[in-house]
Amino acid sequence: MESQTPTTILEVASYVLKREAEAVDNLRERLGPDFERAAEMLLNCAGRVIVTGVGKSGHLGRKLAATLASTGTPALFVHAGEAAHGDLGMMKANDVVIAMSHSGATDEVIHILPIIRDIGAHLIAMTSKPDSPLGKASDVVLNLGVGQEADPRGLAPTSSAVAMLALGDALAMAVSVARGFTRDDFLRFHPGGSLGRLRQKL
Repeated sequence: MESQTPTTILEVASYVLKREAEAVDNLRERLGPDFERAAEMLLNCAGRVIVTGVGKSGHLGRKLAATLASTGTPALFVHAGEAAHGDLGMMKANDVVIAMSHSGATDEVIHILPIIRDIGAHLIAMTSKPDSPLGKASDVVLNLGVGQEADPRGLAPTSSAVAMLALGDALAMAVSVARGFTRDDFLRFHPGGSLGRLRQKL
């Protein structure tokens, strides 16, 4: 039986890995119409996909934007804090914004929502709280469903961060395949490093 309060190095590591794996596995049960709607919004986007967030969600947002861009969906990351100081000008009415916040109540994200709606961009929320201010303001909510972090103290973004990363990857890959983005397309966008050398061999 697993200890309720892990204390040793290996106990804590095992506890964290188990809880994070559960968070990712639970996402599979949440896939449904909302995920399909979000994918369709990205596929039909006439502008660009703009990912926003702060803190750990912001770091994960940068990764999601990079993954989308490298797999056939033009995307960029806009820090929610910087957005409130002029970077909202990067958004247009034909863009789709993906706002990432585990709580759905991050001040910097909530602060810019009225402007995003006023611009006319579509809004997808990635959060664990569908009834949060972010969830209520969005066209589509992708529910992470994380109620407890893997941090034994219940504080550090762990399960929520892993779930956010995994769901973002699932969305990017689903859209890429639906778009017909091929292996050759992917290699064309990666002329450097080992992928570039792989392309040269083809």
